[in-house]
Amino acid sequence: MGEAKFTVDLNADIGEGFGIWRIGDDEAMIGMITSANLACGFHAGDPAGLLEVCRMAAEAGAHIGAQVSYRDLHGFGRRFIDVTFEDLFADVIYQIGALQAVAEVAGTRVSYVKPHGALYNSVATHPVQARAVTAAVHAVNPELPLLGQPGSELFRQASMVGLRTVAEVFADRAYHPDGTLVSRREAGAVLHDPAAIAERAVRMVKDGVVAAVDGSVVPVHVQSICVHGDSPGAPHIAAAVWEQLRQHDIDLQPFT
Repeated sequence: MGEAKFTVDLNADIGEGFGIWRIGDDEAMIGMITSANLACGFHAGDPAGLLEVCRMAAEAGAHIGAQVSYRDLHGFGRRFIDVTFEDLFADVIYQIGALQAVAEVAGTRVSYVKPHGALYNSVATHPVQARAVTAAVHAVNPELPLLGQPGSELFRQASMVGLRTVAEVFADRAYHPDGTLVSRREAGAVLHDPAAIAERAVRMVKDGVVAAVDGSVVPVHVQSICVHGDSPGAPHIAAAVWEQLRQHDIDLQPFT
């Protein structure tokens, strides 16, 4: 196998259990990703569980990101909340700070920030909430990158305050022709075939495109690929993506 011509980050949402409830197989996932998006207690994640996952990430060499969200444990952070700028600004600061303390005890650190669920979708178009998230990240540490959707309001606001942005694509989510994600409320929004997902990931990196639900080809800018840790069979999906990327001379490295 020749020298890798492409380099990409592979991220997944983990640490999303709460108490006795566990979502996904964090231990299986952590060895197959380069960046771990950790819940911060607002949509999922309890302190003891997050400390355990941070220790696993530190041992595996995966970089840790704060996956900030609305305060919505009941809805897993997937419901829009019309929160004020001041409240969201403080909530994001609080979540990053909490995870940072846990990460430091585990021998690692928070390397980036990624919004979760409904907040991720909201900050793509909502100027006030996007500004609250970017202002909070900048206030905590202006060197922290933001992982998210290219062309979003979040990225526009980030550029205004000088935050680095990292473009993300989703190997296991369906896309509309305009490059937006198909809502989870619609059939076929989440893909489950490991081989097909892995093939999409390779095409995204090498060709810079993804097939939309109508069959059209959508251009994508890829710095990091997300596979969802809470999907059924997530470890098998992550393993298939990892293997296919490596087989196509695509090097996997954290973006931070």
